[in-house]
Amino acid sequence: MNLAFGYNTNGFAHHRLEDALEIIAECGYDGVALSLDVYHLNPFTLVESDVPRMRQLLQRLRLRCVIETGARYLLDPRRKHYPSLISGEGRNVRLEFLRRAVDIAAELGAECVSFWSGVPDPNVPEHQAWDWLVTGCLQLTEHAKRRGVQLAFEPEPGMLVDDMAKFEVLKKHITTARFGLTLDVGHVFCTETAPFRQVFGKFASLIRNVHIEDIRGRRHEHLMFGEGELDFVSILRAIRDNKYTGLINVELSRDSHRAPEVCRRSLEFLRETCQKLPPLTAPPASSSATP
Repeated sequence: MNLAFGYNTNGFAHHRLEDALEIIAECGYDGVALSLDVYHLNPFTLVESDVPRMRQLLQRLRLRCVIETGARYLLDPRRKHYPSLISGEGRNVRLEFLRRAVDIAAELGAECVSFWSGVPDPNVPEHQAWDWLVTGCLQLTEHAKRRGVQLAFEPEPGMLVDDMAKFEVLKKHITTARFGLTLDVGHVFCTETAPFRQVFGKFASLIRNVHIEDIRGRRHEHLMFGEGELDFVSILRAIRDNKYTGLINVELSRDSHRAPEVCRRSLEFLRETCQKLPPLTAPPASSSATP
């Protein structure tokens, strides 16, 4: 099977969204992780024609799409990623943003909407933050059901839900298949002790979106491929062997100053790595002989 690669537009922070998509398509990507941001399909400033026009562009460029909601300063120009679903104030603003992201995903035919919990407020008890998170996720899931949209929750280092064990706790409260998982390859190496193949295999049935980048020394810093220490032959083999068919999205937001070059080089690296994968082992043929 062929793996499908996309590129996250948070790595094109200095480009018009239309230009970013053109470059991503020219490089040969299969899709795009479209990060809603101040000047990238901002849900709070859209006019009626914006989303249909974007849908037509994606169709013309033959790009699959997932919606990302990790913009740094879209909701508050002074505080990064604020407010969140667990903030002492402003949770409804975040929830409204996520609802609008779901609406945009429905109109674009996106494969999922990816989101996370947020950073804990030191003045908020942990049990209260969890209560707010579960409530917000349940409300968002109901809206996603109505719009026919898949959700994909991402454990993020430094946030309330920062690893796979805490995702499992959250998932117990939201059992519907509409609530899935965004698995970030680098995050797994930052937070988990089990081998990547084991982690991916355990959660394979829930994974709806994958982020990929290089990492060094378990430090949460997204690096260009080759600047870290990850074994991407093993990583891509594990993803392929688990028959994952969603997008594998390159996430290099700190490389926007060299976006066209990094976008091109990333896909070249990933395709070259795919050429190194051993062939899939065919299952043993069943015997049809009669006694």
